[in-house]
Amino acid sequence: MSRGLNKVMLIGHLGKDPEMRYTPSGRPVTTFTVATSRSWNTVDGERHQETEWFNIVAWGNLAEICKQYLTKGQQVYIEGRLQTRRWEDKEGNKHSSVEVVANEMMFLGDRREANNNQQAESEETEQPSADEDEFPF
Repeated sequence: MSRGLNKVMLIGHLGKDPEMRYTPSGRPVTTFTVATSRSWNTVDGERHQETEWFNIVAWGNLAEICKQYLTKGQQVYIEGRLQTRRWEDKEGNKHSSVEVVANEMMFLGDRREANNNQQAESEETEQPSADEDEFPF
C-alpha cells in the first residue's frame, strides 16, 4: 500500500491582519498571508535575500483564534497542507491559487517582544517619585 504526504510547516511573519468571513452554513474561515525569508551569500561574497509569500486558510475554531490573536507583522508557526483551487471567471479565463490549509498555529517570539516593549515604554513614561530622587544612584 502506498501513501502520500502533503504537509507544510512555515515560520514567518503576517503580511496583514487576518480577515474572517462565514460560509453560508455559518462555518468561520480566516485568511491571511505569511512571508518567509531566506538569505545566502554567493561565491563572490554578495549577500542575497529572498521572500516567499504564502496564502493561509484556517477553518472553524482555528479560524476564530487566528482572527482574534494574530496581527500584521507577528511571527507565527503554521502547519497544514497545500491545496490548489481552480476556477473560471465570468470571461471564461481559468485561474488557480495555491494555499496552505492550516491545522495548527503557534505564536512565536514577536508576541513576547511586543509585551516587553510595551512594559519598557510604560516604565520610561513613569515620573520618578520624590523618594527615588533622594538616592544618588
